[in-house]
Formats: sequence, C-alpha cells, structure tokens
Amino acid sequence: MKTKIFIACDTTNPKKLNNIIKNTKTNSLKIGYKFGLEFFYSPKGRIFISKLKKKEIFLDLKLNDIPNTCAAAINAIKDLKNINYITVHISGGQEMLKAIKKASKLINKKIKILGVTVLTSLSNKSIKKVGHTRSIKDLVIKQATLAKSIKLDGIVCSGHEAKYIKKICKNMEIFTPGIRLPGEGKGDQNRVMSPKKSIKNGATSLVIGRSITSGNIKKNIQKLILSMK
Repeated sequence: MKTKIFIACDTTNPKKLNNIIKNTKTNSLKIGYKFGLEFFYSPKGRIFISKLKKKEIFLDLKLNDIPNTCAAAINAIKDLKNINYITVHISGGQEMLKAIKKASKLINKKIKILGVTVLTSLSNKSIKKVGHTRSIKDLVIKQATLAKSIKLDGIVCSGHEAKYIKKICKNMEIFTPGIRLPGEGKGDQNRVMSPKKSIKNGATSLVIGRSITSGNIKKNIQKLILSMK
C-alpha cells in the first residue's frame, strides 16, 4: 500500500492554502490535507473545507470532552460530507471513544476515527509533570490497546512508537506526525523522525507541515520524495 502524505495546513489564510494545494500536486505521492483547529476555527475555514473536491481530508480536531459533548460535536459537522478522518484523544476514555465512534457512523459511515496517543511535542519529562508515571512508550501501548478494543480506525503516534503499535494494531492505520526531512532540527517537537524511518517503523500515513509549506513548496516536495527512497 502506498504511504499517504498529509500536508498540515496550519494557516488562517485561504489564499495561502490554495497555494499549498496547487504546489503539492504530484503523481509520485498520494497527497491529502490536514486541517487543524487554527484553520477550522478561522472565519472562512469551515466553508473552504466544505468546498474541497476530490481531496483526502484529515480533520484534526483532537476531540476530548464528556461523551455527550463529543457526540454532539460530531453531529455538528454532519454537513461536511467530504471528511475522511477525524482525530480524538484516546485519553478521553472508553465511553467517550465509544460515543464518538457511534455518532460518526450515524452521520457518515465513510468517516474514520483516529485515536491520538501522546503528542509529539511531549517528552517523558513533560508527561511526568502532569502526573503520568508510565513512560511514553508504555502509555502509548496502553492507549493503542484501548483504541483497538473499541475498533477505532487508526492511531496517531510518533514514528518512535509506531514500531510497537504496528504489532498491536495490525489492521489499523498508523499516522505519524513530527516528521522532519534530513538535516532539519526538532523545532517545537520532541519526538521527531525522518519519513523513511517512520515508514520502516510501521507508519501508513505521514503528517508533514512546515517542512513542506515553508519556503519553496515544490522543491520541498522533491526533497520529501528523495528522502523516502
């Protein structure tokens, strides 16, 4: 299966977004687009997303609230018929995940629910500050096991944990953010990895933002293609 590449569209500017979509077109990669809270909450964001045609769309909302509220949130976006993926925090718990799964199937059976594990911006040191006693590896494995039991469609984790998750979630998609092209630094992330190594570790989809959208987008796409060989 060809690895999917989701371009993280972190902007509030529709013109900039049109430029990103235009310049990331290539026959060498299977490209989709990830829209997070920044664009979705912007005045024209939701309308822009609703008008996209023939694009694979990843709506990165990272839902995390009581079950009824999350189910209502899913119902509130039922007008967006072109959404392929929606993210939820696994840490929201079993009942919340079940409510989201049930609500999504009622409004659109094509929507896939992805469970977010530990954000790539976090380290073992930072999760201890909020009360976790497990390591990130152990916590992600526990979360993935829960997501599998509820039959979520996929997992979001760093490339570092993907090699453990693929053994647990054999029939689930694995999305890895925190992707960096060779020679790039960590930036505001902690657990980063190259495209090639992430795929080797089990990623079925890569989520890439500024490494592609900053600077010359077409040249960055070519760098990505070369880095995956």
